[in-house]
Amino acid sequence: LSAYFCFLMTALGVTAGAHRLWSHRSYKAKLPLRIFLAAANSMAFQNDIYEWSRDHRVHHKYSETDADPHNARRGFFFSHIGWLFVRKHRDVIEKGRKLDFTDLLDDPVVRFQRKYYKSSVVLMCFVIPTFVPWYLWGESLWNSYFLASILRYTISLNVTWLVNSAAHMYGNRPYDKNINPRQNTLVTLGAIGEGFHNYHHTFPFDYSASELGLKFNPTTWFIDFMFWLGLVTDRKQAPKEMIQARKERTGDGSA
Repeated sequence: LSAYFCFLMTALGVTAGAHRLWSHRSYKAKLPLRIFLAAANSMAFQNDIYEWSRDHRVHHKYSETDADPHNARRGFFFSHIGWLFVRKHRDVIEKGRKLDFTDLLDDPVVRFQRKYYKSSVVLMCFVIPTFVPWYLWGESLWNSYFLASILRYTISLNVTWLVNSAAHMYGNRPYDKNINPRQNTLVTLGAIGEGFHNYHHTFPFDYSASELGLKFNPTTWFIDFMFWLGLVTDRKQAPKEMIQARKERTGDGSA
């Protein structure tokens, strides 16, 4: 249970934080929530918020080209993990320089996390998940470290990477059949709502990254709860009319 709680916190640091808040600016979050999401993002240990958001914006702008950091046209392995083993293609660097990321560094929370990123990763990703179970209910340090820290970290990494690989290769395309990103149910379950990828690439400004309703999207539920608490404002959403018109115009007819 402790490991799963850390997994959920890790996931939210990426999905609600680096992705939907800082990369896409799909909603606004007040300071206490931004601090929580930055801490959760350090627990995820997937580069600091600035680097994660920078790479993700380049990915959306130049999706499935050499300027895409994890171009899925280069194969499953490359888009899943291989892109981290090699130097970035020169187009990623050159075209990435043309985008504006000043809004990220205008946020003091982003600047603070970037400045102290290594220390925050050691604390959030390894120390706290290991020592809390040991101190509070006498779990062995061995179990705490390898389950709540290492195993949880490994699973969370691969779940995130599946959005870049599997969700760009397997599934239907009800919103835009002309792009690679797909609706992938398994990725949605693992990445707490990030597998509605054809929708997300069609309407990247939408805070829910999916059509609302009864669809499984814990990240959206979290953002909505924070809205109810008064910590979230200005949630951006694609109008139903726009969604339906896009389905009819460019969708593959699967929804």
